Amino acid sequence: MQHLIATNDLTTDQINDILSDASKFKRAKNNPALLRDKLLFTLFFESSTRTRSSFEVAAKKLGASVVHLDPSNSSTNKGESVEDTFANICAMNPDGVIIRHSSNDIPRALSEMNMAPVLNAGAGNYAHPTQALLDLFTIKEHFGEVSGKRVAIVGDIANSRVASSIMSLFPRFGIVLTLVAPSGFMPETKEFTKVDNIADIIDNIDVIISLRAQLERHKTPIFDNYDEYASHYCITPEVIGDRDIVVMHPGPVMRNIDISDSVLADDRCQVLTQVTNGVFVRMAILKLLLLDS
Repeated sequence: MQHLIATNDLTTDQINDILSDASKFKRAKNNPALLRDKLLFTLFFESSTRTRSSFEVAAKKLGASVVHLDPSNSSTNKGESVEDTFANICAMNPDGVIIRHSSNDIPRALSEMNMAPVLNAGAGNYAHPTQALLDLFTIKEHFGEVSGKRVAIVGDIANSRVASSIMSLFPRFGIVLTLVAPSGFMPETKEFTKVDNIADIIDNIDVIISLRAQLERHKTPIFDNYDEYASHYCITPEVIGDRDIVVMHPGPVMRNIDISDSVLADDRCQVLTQVTNGVFVRMAILKLLLLDS
């Protein structure tokens, strides 16, 4: 039984298979019902638009049945532990459980119960593996080759599970990362180049991955408000100029704070392409975990 809690749970060959299958699924006019006998549960303890719907669309495109359990209406509100909720779900013999939780540890703890394959749809600031994989796919699709590409992650990196997964995944494929943030938003890692001003590196990057500003997560204010943050870190036409730079964001985008309206409308912006690609990458992930493992 294989789980996907972090990208390190996958071998490089498995990741390449995911990218290849995602490309095939995207090109296909009709996708085969490979999972027509499979049952999946989605269990989201945090709000989600893109990830939850993307997983559900991916599963249904492959013929699987999907049941969404709303934690706000579940027995967790009556004091039942997450582990007991999971065990009761698994007693119904699902083929996989897709979970999002505010705790870094919950998806891994549930996977260690080994009752059903667990797919982490976002955990605390620890990991969001499927987002990192779809971002890798989007970059590969755009450039053809990813090794040597230079990617800047901009924003509240310390609190971002997406950034955490990207920092784990991208270097495995030869992508060079630079972290752009004020010191309070910067993780403690010494593995990557760090700058606090994107102007310092803008002429030497191929991709910008902007992150949602999460001022509410910081006990000690770094900025007085979002406008002040935006004046330093919003991706605007003035920042990117006429450079051949791809702009990405895992969503939700805070308009004119993370990325300006005009850049979101620019052909170089791949935010909606990421959403499209997320369906096909998650189809490939479901195929790998439920059929090929």
